[in-house]
Amino acid sequence: MFSGDERIILSVIVFVYFIFLFVLALYMNRKTKTYEDYNVAGRSVSIIPIILTFIGTGVGGSTLLGYMENGYILGMGEQWIHITMFLCVIIFASFLLKRIRSLGENHNMVTVGDYTSLRYGKQARIPTVISILFSYCAMTGMQFVAIATILNLTIGLNVTLGIFIGWALLTLKTYFGGLKAVIWQDVIHGTILTMGVIALFITVLIVAGGWESISAYASTNNQEDMLSIMNIEPSEIFIYLLTLAVFQFIRQDLWQRVWAAKNVKTARNGYWISMIIAVLIGAIAVAIGVFSRYGLRLENIDPVLIYYGVVEDVFPFSLVVVMIIVLLAAVISSADSFLLAGSSSIVNDIIRPNFKHLNNKKMLICSRISVLIVSIVALVLALSVPGLVNLMVTGTAMSVSGLLAPVMFGLFWKRVTKAAGVASMWGGLVTAVIWQVLGHPFGLHPIFIGLPLSIAILLIVTFLTRHHNQNAGLTMK
Repeated sequence: MFSGDERIILSVIVFVYFIFLFVLALYMNRKTKTYEDYNVAGRSVSIIPIILTFIGTGVGGSTLLGYMENGYILGMGEQWIHITMFLCVIIFASFLLKRIRSLGENHNMVTVGDYTSLRYGKQARIPTVISILFSYCAMTGMQFVAIATILNLTIGLNVTLGIFIGWALLTLKTYFGGLKAVIWQDVIHGTILTMGVIALFITVLIVAGGWESISAYASTNNQEDMLSIMNIEPSEIFIYLLTLAVFQFIRQDLWQRVWAAKNVKTARNGYWISMIIAVLIGAIAVAIGVFSRYGLRLENIDPVLIYYGVVEDVFPFSLVVVMIIVLLAAVISSADSFLLAGSSSIVNDIIRPNFKHLNNKKMLICSRISVLIVSIVALVLALSVPGLVNLMVTGTAMSVSGLLAPVMFGLFWKRVTKAAGVASMWGGLVTAVIWQVLGHPFGLHPIFIGLPLSIAILLIVTFLTRHHNQNAGLTMK
């Protein structure tokens, strides 16, 4: 795809970009003095950085690589990823954000586990940690794969070796920087990827000859349905809704940024603006994948490589270099956020409650060790689970099955008992994991088994335990 000289230029630029980010992480390390600095950026982030870090976290390697690939293969029906996502964005911003912010302020929360332990007791931390780690290790591993793909295409590096290199670079950067470094790097990444993706979309549409030309070519090939957003199985829509979309409600990196903002107004406005942009970028990525097939007519290309095929087809090499930086910005901005969110669960929900004698300095050290632990698990997943979007959907399905019901019911229904919340977590999580290991029996995705069971357990146990408690109270009287 690239000549020898071009690969040399790209390899130098990629190397320099990583060095720049690493130096910035080391600089921010000097300003990271406390445990809260490392995990929630001191709770003092202003509006512009909060907008750009939301964008940087929301738009990752799966967006530009995975969604574009899906658009190329499956058509405009993949826009349901973003339709369902935006529906959940509206719900989160309208009904959840203020409540989550208030809880975080009143109880100095760092993780979702802080909330579940407050609501259901300290025994709720372990299933919460496991559920969070399933999703964030998977999503971090997904970014390692994305880095490896970039290195493979740009400098011809073996994918497996690329995964190891991506793992090492991203782990070291996050280890030293913490959330403060992540947010300020996201200011750069969020700006680069927003401008780059919009520029790519406009260019592709112009080169393709506009919608009429795209539509005409699809009709010539009897594939008009590929341009319809209804070109998708209803079951797929529900999978996206119940995994990637509703995951927003329990997304730890999102909760942490709500708490990191300097006030609730900053958090709310930053979230609204950033998510509109992030969802738009995701929709654009799917559209570019479709347009590349029926507008640019890139038909003899590996779908996994469609991003690179598109930028090479519409841009001169100098701008291809810029678009590689855009892709790196998307991947790195998500990877370090996911890595840090997962590690926060280990240090805050396992180490902190059991080693209360540790001072701030030692907790900061534990935070960095936790980053190493999560990165190793993510590395194993990256090497063993194929497909960017598949890896993300698998991880989020485990988290949603274990956490969605107890978190949502807990926030809005006071009658849920502690026993019901913990039983719901374990029941949904274990069932989803078993269903995944068994290979989706009867063709049913784990989310269709784990989540309904989690809800059923929560309701049944709440009824039984409340009834038992009421009877016990009457007996005592």
